[in-house]
Amino acid sequence: MDWLETVIIAVVEGLTEFLPVSSTGHMIITQNLLGLDAASLSESDKAFVHAFTFIIQFGAILSVVCLYWKRFFRFDNTPAPQGSSLFGRLKHKYYFYWLLIVGVLPAVVIGLLAKKSGLLDWLLDSVEVVAVMLVVGGVFMLFCDKIFNKGTDDTPLNEKRAFRIGLYQCISVIPGVSRSMATIVGGMTQKLSRKRAAEFSFFLAVPTMAGATLLDLLDLFKGDTSWATSHNITMLLLGCVVAFVVAILAMKWFVNFLTKYGFKAFGIYRIIVGGIIILLLLTGHSLSMVD
Repeated sequence: MDWLETVIIAVVEGLTEFLPVSSTGHMIITQNLLGLDAASLSESDKAFVHAFTFIIQFGAILSVVCLYWKRFFRFDNTPAPQGSSLFGRLKHKYYFYWLLIVGVLPAVVIGLLAKKSGLLDWLLDSVEVVAVMLVVGGVFMLFCDKIFNKGTDDTPLNEKRAFRIGLYQCISVIPGVSRSMATIVGGMTQKLSRKRAAEFSFFLAVPTMAGATLLDLLDLFKGDTSWATSHNITMLLLGCVVAFVVAILAMKWFVNFLTKYGFKAFGIYRIIVGGIIILLLLTGHSLSMVD
């Protein structure tokens, strides 16, 4: 990957990470357009590109910590209920983080199983899966506001609701589904308002992507380390920084837009993009813009 390819992919990641359009799906499409698809890469380069996809997502996710730092680093300093155990007192004080742990557990289990089975790597190589899921998710989003938009800002977020939202997040192991869409809709099914569901989706992304990034880094260093050139490491750092900056701008816009207008515009966009890709693939055209 060169500098321009890195910046393009990182901008796409930053723009799409918090939008319900699938950032992973868009990066797979972008990689194909740039000629960085699995068929054209060596095993070492393919491993690096796969890891790059997840690692720069973590760069974008860190923008949540920056933008919402007052809410992310929060503690309940009120007295715990009388007679609480040590665990009970800790849970009371760090309840926000406890909800994140409960919410991320389903994704940990499903993600590890998908990775160990090789399913995740296969999905990341399939632009066909991305295209189909963009269309399917887009059709769903045309109607989900009417079906689920019954939540309020007063609905309490508890362990049961956090866990159920975490189950929805597992669907996003399929590229093209969108982790953002899955968790926001999951929050709306638990009677959260669109804004509160979106914000919890942002917070839940931090431990989820931190774990995915750590696993990919461990896999990279356990296997063939010929990828670890100074150039590739520089590209990783550049990608994280670009994704971080772009994601902050996109996130602030997205919360306002989603609160006012809902999912319909994103659904139409997904259907158009997915439909174009399916048409190109069915007519035998390559997505690559590189000869």
